[in-house]
Amino acid sequence: MGKLNAFLNSKIIKTDVGEETYLTWKETISYAVGRGAQGMNTSMTSSKYINYFLTNVLFKKLGSKAMSTASTIRTFCGIFDAINDPIMGVIVDKTRTKDGQMRPYIKWAPWFVSLVMILFFIGSADASPIFNIIYTTILFIGLDVTYTAFDIPMGALAFSITPNGIERTKLFGVSSIVRSVLGALPQVFVAGAALLPYFKDHTPQAYLTSAIISAIGIVFLTRFTYKNTVERAEHKENVPSVKECFALLFKNRPLLMLFIGNIFFLLCKIAEQVSFYFVADLMFNRKYNIFVDVAKFPGFLFAGILVPKLIERWGRKADSRRFYQLCCVAAILLHILFAAVCFKGLMGKPEGESVSLFTGILVIAFTGLTTIPLEFKNLIQKEMEAETVDYIEWKTGTRAEGIMLSIMSFTGKIENTFSSSIGIAILGITGYIVHEEGNVIQNAQTNWALFLLTTLVPAIGYLLMLIPMHFYNITGESHRAMMKDIFARREKLAKEKKASNE
Repeated sequence: MGKLNAFLNSKIIKTDVGEETYLTWKETISYAVGRGAQGMNTSMTSSKYINYFLTNVLFKKLGSKAMSTASTIRTFCGIFDAINDPIMGVIVDKTRTKDGQMRPYIKWAPWFVSLVMILFFIGSADASPIFNIIYTTILFIGLDVTYTAFDIPMGALAFSITPNGIERTKLFGVSSIVRSVLGALPQVFVAGAALLPYFKDHTPQAYLTSAIISAIGIVFLTRFTYKNTVERAEHKENVPSVKECFALLFKNRPLLMLFIGNIFFLLCKIAEQVSFYFVADLMFNRKYNIFVDVAKFPGFLFAGILVPKLIERWGRKADSRRFYQLCCVAAILLHILFAAVCFKGLMGKPEGESVSLFTGILVIAFTGLTTIPLEFKNLIQKEMEAETVDYIEWKTGTRAEGIMLSIMSFTGKIENTFSSSIGIAILGITGYIVHEEGNVIQNAQTNWALFLLTTLVPAIGYLLMLIPMHFYNITGESHRAMMKDIFARREKLAKEKKASNE
């Protein structure tokens, strides 16, 4: 126990990075498991699995209209969800309690998140279609509101517990690993249910069981985050309005470029949103889903370990933009190679037959490979978001972490909403046949859609993301110069404040 306590109380960064460090492993892990709790929620309510639950379970009585109905509901509720993010950001900034600004929400919001999530999956396919549409819409809005009250404070807490950008990158790296592992558990259970005697014929029960287990995990894990983290940032006296949040977007060129890049990224997200259909209908074997999900783990692990190490080694010399661009290029090449190598095995197989074992292994391998540049991009973007905060401080003299987080969270919700809605809508237009259990032979148009949405459409998305990065005007050299000016300004203000108090 002595060695464990010594480890937990030791600093996560022991090298000299030119700035004061704050985080111990205890606080880092406590924050990370809170992110893991978020992952458990989003894997149930924002991923490919909820799409399949809607179209092939809850709305199966609607037949051909199931896809368009699910797409409409997800679009409507997703837009609502995106809009309420900046509002929640302002509410959090105005919060003043003995527990801080963010921690009160982390204490209570998970209970409501968990309750609404369970209620959602209690929905029955045997109810009338009209009832299910109304029920689903109300519960989706409930999921959006409760999760936003959990998500925004969790994201803002990372900026509050440490002002050190390099330390924050390591915090995000550890959090990414924990979130990916814990967040995958509900998906693995649902996917693995196809291998279990009971659940393989009772898909709704598999979803509900996974939701209950996730709900317990969310409430339990977030207690560690609440108890073991410390808010170190000073409260802001002047809290910007929602209108001012978006006005700031256009004053912050690098943030605007990230915003545009995230909009293009929704084309890449479509592949994730339709992947359950891809496995069940194009590969013609739902059992492959669990292996496809597990194949993503190395990407999360490599990114979570390597990106923080690289940033820590390079320090302020790191050029995040170049790293981001390199990740996009690697992802483009891998998706094109995915399409070329797997085309014959996927599109040339006999109707009504599962893909060959060789093709299945290839798909699993490429899923793992494409996840690596994706997760590298996601983590380096966190550092770029921190750079945009530095940029606005350099330009205006004011740091605006909360505003930035709200804006980036807004784009994240847009990504999830429209990638899901577009993917489902395209499948519906191509004549996708809804089915809960067993296999159904889809038409050629649907199979082509599944193939293209999984391989070449993401490549196009990554290609478009390179355009705004060309105009992202923070380089490694310019960021070093910018930080030099900021530190000089902070030192000057500190001296002036000290002189006025004497």
